[in-house]
Amino acid sequence: MLKMGGKWFRIAAIGLPLALIGGGIVVAQIEGPKRGIAPIASSGDFEVTGVAVNISGKNAFDARQKGWEEAQRLAWAALWRKTHGGAGSTLSDSTLDGIVAAIVVENEQIGPRRYVAKLSVLFDRARAGQLLGVSGVTIKSAPLLLLPVTYSAGAPTVFEQRTSWQRSWAKFRTAESRIDYVRPSGAGGESLLLNAGQMDRRSRIWWRTILDQFGAADVIIPIARIERQWPGGPVIGRFSARYGPDNKFLGSFTLKTSSSAGIPAMMDQAVVRMDQLFQSALSAGTLRADASLVLEPEVVEEEELETEEEVPLEGEVDPNIEAPAVQSLEDVVRSIAPEPAPQREPAAPAPAQPPRP
Repeated sequence: MLKMGGKWFRIAAIGLPLALIGGGIVVAQIEGPKRGIAPIASSGDFEVTGVAVNISGKNAFDARQKGWEEAQRLAWAALWRKTHGGAGSTLSDSTLDGIVAAIVVENEQIGPRRYVAKLSVLFDRARAGQLLGVSGVTIKSAPLLLLPVTYSAGAPTVFEQRTSWQRSWAKFRTAESRIDYVRPSGAGGESLLLNAGQMDRRSRIWWRTILDQFGAADVIIPIARIERQWPGGPVIGRFSARYGPDNKFLGSFTLKTSSSAGIPAMMDQAVVRMDQLFQSALSAGTLRADASLVLEPEVVEEEELETEEEVPLEGEVDPNIEAPAVQSLEDVVRSIAPEPAPQREPAAPAPAQPPRP
């Protein structure tokens, strides 16, 4: 008995640490390092990017204030030209302050009396739209699940770790696009559910399960392949657009940057071009939701069942049996007594002939 107890004790002593290690591995797969980036640009504001300013002032604060005001004027003129064409309209600084929603700093250099920067200006859609004469109603596609895949050093990555490709999609402003993007953040178990292996899955049942969880009708797969020529040297990005559970090809393009420092800017530019590819495919009718992903209701044919004959109970009359006709008293007498023979009428007398002479 002691030996058996010692044996079970040894098994427990070995199995318990293994179970703890296995549980730790599962938790590490879900928790792990920081992965996934929540979309930070889902508003419908008008955006003008790449506004360059170079302004001097009394001090650093004054130069920066004047640079932002100049950026608002330049951005409004660019937005007007984009919407209406021709020369841009001019508005006062107080009016621009009322319709500008935010200013995003892309790159800035602040000196004692000088401000050099590249900025993005966001205009409130409701207020700026009235001045531009543009309505905020646009026709969009069906909700499409976004699965950004990055190939770096031959290894595919989606949400397992944060990448520049996913970051660019997270901060991309989708209000101006006709594609209704459903952008997962990759938090929690999404990194295990949405991975590069999904591109090779063809099971419609599996895809329906995933799409239903995110409220999407189909999936689009933008792929970025990063090729480094040598350490610290040029970087080539090869981008391709695919869609659907069958991984159908839509288009591709190639971009190049001089060093790894330019990868984020290259990714931002690639996202804009990728969105144009998806919009062009939508206009051409190529980007359509797969009909096999739609659950069609089953048609149940009516079966012809044999009707059972109902036997009437005692005292009841079967409605299917015709009731006998009721005979009158005259009909009964006529059927019993023989009918008399018909009497002949007497023949008419022949006319008398006149005597002969």
